[in-house]
Amino acid sequence: MSSSLVHPADTAGLAAAIEGRVLIPADADYDEARKVWNAMHHARPAVIVQVASADDVAKALRFATANGLPVAVRGGGHSVAGNGTIEGGLVIDLGTRMRGVSVDTATRVVSVEGGVTLGVMDAATQAHGLAVPTGVISATGVAGLTLGGGVGWLTRAYGLAADNLLAAEVVLADGSIVRAAPDADAALLEGLRGGGGNFGVVTRLELQAYPLGPDVLAGGFIWHQPRWAEALRAFAAWTPTLPDAMTAIVTFITLPPAWGISDDPVMLTGFVWADADREAGMAHIEALRALSTPDVEAIDPTTWVAWQSSVDELFAGHPRAYWKNIALARLDDPTIDAIVQQAAGLPAFGSGLDIHHMGGAMTRVPTGGSMFPNRTAPYWVNAYAVWPDASGDAAGISWARAVHEALRPSAAPGEYVNFLGSHETDPDGPGAAALRAYGQETLDRLVALKRRVDPTNVFRRNHNIPLDTES
Repeated sequence: MSSSLVHPADTAGLAAAIEGRVLIPADADYDEARKVWNAMHHARPAVIVQVASADDVAKALRFATANGLPVAVRGGGHSVAGNGTIEGGLVIDLGTRMRGVSVDTATRVVSVEGGVTLGVMDAATQAHGLAVPTGVISATGVAGLTLGGGVGWLTRAYGLAADNLLAAEVVLADGSIVRAAPDADAALLEGLRGGGGNFGVVTRLELQAYPLGPDVLAGGFIWHQPRWAEALRAFAAWTPTLPDAMTAIVTFITLPPAWGISDDPVMLTGFVWADADREAGMAHIEALRALSTPDVEAIDPTTWVAWQSSVDELFAGHPRAYWKNIALARLDDPTIDAIVQQAAGLPAFGSGLDIHHMGGAMTRVPTGGSMFPNRTAPYWVNAYAVWPDASGDAAGISWARAVHEALRPSAAPGEYVNFLGSHETDPDGPGAAALRAYGQETLDRLVALKRRVDPTNVFRRNHNIPLDTES
């Protein structure tokens, strides 16, 4: 249905019924309200509902059903796939008004509303010397990140964000408001831990926090391009020796000019030590230095909040973006050579290639505890192309796809839905992307849950779990 078919009197009725705000294309601030981070997705929704409560969400969903409007759900609006907007449909925007955070210092349980970003949550938890395992960009929405898995600087120490989701308030497709918890629909909670936004609108999350900060041992080593292969081989030798407290991520990227390091792409190995024994952490850092002396190093005093936002400017504004990811079974010489070759072709400032060292706590989640696709792969690669305007579309998309193709010989099963780019036409038909991401066994469980809580696939503006997928 197009926006012209939604009668103004109907939207006025919705506006009068909710605590939040309803916007339509005629409103002066509609164009600003419809923006999402990835400018490749510039849809014109028929209605944007800036909800203020779970009850608002329920009313918005019933309105969408009554008017035949497809639905998109927006938390932080940072989805690279553009899942937070939809042409001619209804956008449920949690990020404008649902940004509350509360911290229970006794239990270290953090309650966040569905529109909270990592930066907002970090500021609240750090006031109490606590941190929740999340991602690496402070503008990212907590809800979307967690529902897809949530890989970041505390993954090895404390697991994925999804592993630390204790409970959630969820508005289902029929407008009912339910609680997902170990003692209240544990199957729904399991699905939310990695199954994405397929099952409902998550309006509140309860997350486990851990003692950390405000000061943290974190930093990075930098190598210039002639030494990338040497440095990456050192990384491959170093990572198997690390305890859970050390999480490290390699990034091939062009650094901001203000950093004054290089105008050319560099290899940056960043690391965070999540233990109080700083001397032990420094010993592990020294071990990497002994394997390959960096060209530049930065291990300066920093805080958790500063570290979490240190690369925000690379993802600021509304660029165009396309991402591909792949789990790696190994980081051997042929794989390293392929990575170095692809990293040398970074298409634009802001683009990068990350290698996440996995393992640690995230491997010890009981079977059935979540839907994350692969917990045994030692590394996960994300190739993210970011560019300023449409003239860079072909180069950016082709580079990300080339990285994925070059690393397929070293691939492990699974793809990470938070690192998947735009909705591509899949030559293998509906459900193929979900099957590649999750594998048949996990996908079967996701389909069974989807059929129960969203039998008409209202929540399809995501990396969708199709209802007709069969073993």
